[in-house]
Amino acid sequence: MAFLEFKNVRIAGVSAGVPKSVFCNLDIKDMSSEYDAASFVETTGVKERRIDERMTTSDLCVPAAEKLIADLSWEKSEIDALIFVSQTTDYYLPATACIVQERLGLSRECYATDVVIGCSGWVYGMSIVASLLANGSIKKALLMAGDAKRHVPTNDPLFGFAGTVTALEYKEGAAGFKFHFGTDGSGYDAIIIPDGGCRNQISDKSFKIEETGEGGRATNRLQTRMKGMDVFSFGITTAPKSIKRLAEHFGFDYLDMDYYVFHQANMKMNNLIVKKLKLDPDKVPSCMYEFGNTSSASIPLTIVTQLKGKCESKPSKFLCCGFGVGLSWGTVVFEAEDMVISDLVEVDEMEDREWV
Repeated sequence: MAFLEFKNVRIAGVSAGVPKSVFCNLDIKDMSSEYDAASFVETTGVKERRIDERMTTSDLCVPAAEKLIADLSWEKSEIDALIFVSQTTDYYLPATACIVQERLGLSRECYATDVVIGCSGWVYGMSIVASLLANGSIKKALLMAGDAKRHVPTNDPLFGFAGTVTALEYKEGAAGFKFHFGTDGSGYDAIIIPDGGCRNQISDKSFKIEETGEGGRATNRLQTRMKGMDVFSFGITTAPKSIKRLAEHFGFDYLDMDYYVFHQANMKMNNLIVKKLKLDPDKVPSCMYEFGNTSSASIPLTIVTQLKGKCESKPSKFLCCGFGVGLSWGTVVFEAEDMVISDLVEVDEMEDREWV
């Protein structure tokens, strides 16, 4: 059973970067969906998104990291690990974490690697970083999570761009984190980009527009395809079960939390999860209305944009759950104290450098 616990680790701070450009779904004239624009916004809760096709995920994470490091008064030489979680890495290889290490000016002794996973990625990344820090050999680390330049149709109204940074550190006596994870690979094709990997390499067929049967949406084989009803059913079933299993295994009352932060899939799905768990909606913040579905960035982006000024001055108990592509899911519970939440970084200008 995938239950994990890591003590002596805490979240020091959280930051997020998004493109400055705001796109409103009500302005989309050719929405490829079974809904018109107004109905889509009402159903999903996604009105605005941040999109800028110039920017990769790392382009959003780097300025967010610079902001958070400054707010924490950390020395870059102290940061000994960097985990980059994204489905939209800069290159097929090398790992984007290696590139970000140089861009941030971190030590060459830094442990740096990528994790290619989506909606549950922040929770998975948290477990990886916590495991690296738990014995005190590494004292400070950064977890980056997000997606940009996504492989979706240009008129897709659901997804936005974001890059987030979570700073974690070793602290003797800290309560740490408790996790539950799960995977159901039989649903691997519920959210998939069919071509471009080693199994189906790019060919002329990859660029042919095909009907997928999902709300009348047509895509080529290099764009994301989603079996919407399968994903919806998975989310509303799996998230509540994972939360209850975590609480049962570690012996706590899941209703005794200050905040519940879920992956921002769509509002209809999340409202059903809240209802099933009998949660107080006032304790369940959401950023979907302004930013859409931002994949692995959605949990920390919600913390930055919805909870800044509310939870920094007192200990706050969090329960966070991510679920989606894989199919995979992860739930974590932790207490945050003296956590720094940086102002949202709106990225407009690109770093002036030559890229291969």
